[in-house]
Amino acid sequence: MQTNSKLDLTARAHLEMVEAGFVPDFEKAVKAEAHALLGKPPLAPDNKVKDLRSLLWSSIDNDDSRDLDQIEYVETLANGGFRLMVGIADVDMLAPKGSACDSHALENTTSIYLGIVTYPMLPEELSTNLTSLLADGARMAIVIDMVIDSAGNIKSSDVYRALVQNKAKLAYGFVGEWLENGGTLPAKIADVPGLADQLKIQDDLRKRLSNLRHSHGALRLITTEATTIVDQGQVIDLQIIEPNAARDLIENFMIAANVSMTTYLAAKKLPSLRRIVKTPERWDKIVEVAQDAGGHLPANPDAKALADFLVTQQQVDPVHFPDLSLTIIKLLGSGEYVVQLPGKQDAGHFALAVRGYTHSTAPNRRYPDLITQRLVKAVLNAQATPYSLDELEDLALTCTRKEDAARKVERKMRKVAAAVLLSKHIGEVYDGIVTGVTDGGTYVRLLKPPVEGRIMKGEHGLDVGDKVKVRLVETDIENAYIDFARVH
Repeated sequence: MQTNSKLDLTARAHLEMVEAGFVPDFEKAVKAEAHALLGKPPLAPDNKVKDLRSLLWSSIDNDDSRDLDQIEYVETLANGGFRLMVGIADVDMLAPKGSACDSHALENTTSIYLGIVTYPMLPEELSTNLTSLLADGARMAIVIDMVIDSAGNIKSSDVYRALVQNKAKLAYGFVGEWLENGGTLPAKIADVPGLADQLKIQDDLRKRLSNLRHSHGALRLITTEATTIVDQGQVIDLQIIEPNAARDLIENFMIAANVSMTTYLAAKKLPSLRRIVKTPERWDKIVEVAQDAGGHLPANPDAKALADFLVTQQQVDPVHFPDLSLTIIKLLGSGEYVVQLPGKQDAGHFALAVRGYTHSTAPNRRYPDLITQRLVKAVLNAQATPYSLDELEDLALTCTRKEDAARKVERKMRKVAAAVLLSKHIGEVYDGIVTGVTDGGTYVRLLKPPVEGRIMKGEHGLDVGDKVKVRLVETDIENAYIDFARVH
């Protein structure tokens, strides 16, 4: 058994990246290109873009995030509706197709956040500075401009280039707390005149969008996603990311923006990348899980019925709802990128209960969003589409494959961190939920701390979603193994 003090977590993360086929370090040409961009002159408005710097834009992200992809602004309309504007960082402007920075981004296709260390898709000179919508000056953006009625329906939308300026860099934690509970106005909100009222308008729209989505069958899924907390190279905790109104606000705004982006590209009769989650093949097991929880689902896949069941279960058993959510997520299967041809209908996104969904709102962090940005900019600039159909097909497969690989690296490093954290707790008994049953073994996630391991003894007869008690029998930090025995 390896002790915490003997493990260099940063070196281990680097090794996992390489073994998974990623390029963790920026090549010399990429560094040189990024450094040269720092000397570019500041932006100025021209007759090709709108000047929207005066609007009360703000961003909401994690406390420590500097790779800010989007900002938001909402205004009310006389008919009771809303105008929602989402500004997306124009990353392509400084990392055009074929550039050294773009080539590196394509190698990885995503930023990878390991808690211990972050591997950004683009050099930080771009992603946390020049192409980040920080509150320190003007930035070029692609704006998705939507008119939404009082019920949350998107009635019309437009996409255009604009010069914008973030007025406030806000964080999920304190914004969510204030929106939900009121109380003393956080300083970062109070310091910007009018921002408190702007956020209240945004929250009003958030509720309407959310209610409409869930009435259509969007799934309310809450998982105990954990972030590794490291101090001086040592794992000290696994911190749960709690859902709140601010996270829900950004989620709903981004879904609206992404749907509007597909509508725009479809109207221009262009092929595009879509993000889909197919109708689940293991619906029978989802039905069984619901039945075990005292619910009932129809024999055929029905997103609305599943959504209603989840709402009820969250009210009936909020403590175990994250575990139920994780089970449903596992049974739904992962998402994938596909190419959508003009005039055709995609498979839709089962969990979000929408069709025509893409990824376009995080071009600093996800390569599919950068692809979508280039497609829409080609239209806006009256240029030829930058990708052939064959290129898009290859890119869809690459991005899906790399996303799956990134998820595995993130999961592996969480297990390494968890093994370090649990190494002093051998013999203790925990409550858990079965998260996977394969030929390779049966896996369980503890309720607290939120770590996953393999049941090495007593696993026979278990299936995904089963609740169990397990005893920690061994941790192997080097191999990221956490082994349990079932307690009957």
